[in-house]
Amino acid sequence: MHHRRSLGERTFDWANVLLLTIVSCLALYPFLYVVGLSFGSGPEVASGQMFLFPKQPTLQAYKIVLVDDKIATGFVNSVFRTLLGTACTLFATAMAAYPLSRRRMPFRKSILFFIIFTMLFSGGLVPRYLWFRELGLLDTRLVLVLPIMLTGFNIIILRNFFQQIPESLEEAARIDGASDLAILFRIFIPLSKPALATIALWTCVVHWNQWLDALLFIADDDKQVLQVFLQRLVVDSSLTRVRYGSEAFDANMYSPEAVKAATIVIATLPIIALYPFLQRFFIRGLVMGGVKE
Repeated sequence: MHHRRSLGERTFDWANVLLLTIVSCLALYPFLYVVGLSFGSGPEVASGQMFLFPKQPTLQAYKIVLVDDKIATGFVNSVFRTLLGTACTLFATAMAAYPLSRRRMPFRKSILFFIIFTMLFSGGLVPRYLWFRELGLLDTRLVLVLPIMLTGFNIIILRNFFQQIPESLEEAARIDGASDLAILFRIFIPLSKPALATIALWTCVVHWNQWLDALLFIADDDKQVLQVFLQRLVVDSSLTRVRYGSEAFDANMYSPEAVKAATIVIATLPIIALYPFLQRFFIRGLVMGGVKE
């Protein structure tokens, strides 16, 4: 039987739609402004008259950013770091979360306590640098991947998701002679795609946006990531004249603010392109991986 909605229910729904529309516009406006600013000409941006999109759009800011051959090198290094770091994180997190989700594992709660402890306290930057130096990781690509390969939060999320999987599936697999690794990779991981996709998205964002560790631990520009080069470019764009390669750009023809906006757009686009493919898993993985004992 069809339930006729009351006036109060319809009013509540329309109020929610209106409120969420306003919030969405407030969240979207800064990004659209940055995109418009990146296409702005020097005089228009400097005058402060641009509202959302420029009246005379130009690609000058993007030319300044992309003409530097180091940008291409940094982009490749960032893609390599993101792909390798995400793959290592997913593998290591699954290997750590599976035994912690099984009640038969000895000292399970004690180990979980120490994992949570690492979320609250850190050794600091100087001990980390000395540790990396002793391990021979300085100025290597591994220094960007290994230190953040495992995090307590990711382990807890995936562990709690594994606990939602019925134990009967594991018992049936053991009767058929399956080992722990076979159970993990043939049963648990295929059933945990939402949680794994959520962790993959978080990890991709962290690796793609991270630049401080590369700045501190990488000296070779051939191994440097995109964000460090973009940070240098933002600093250089404040000069009155910028020269890259064989081209020179007069500061009167472009705005440093437009160059900064262009760097933000370039650094943001890959993550924006990745998000739609993982979005359908995101909410389910986050909800089912909620803390539960």
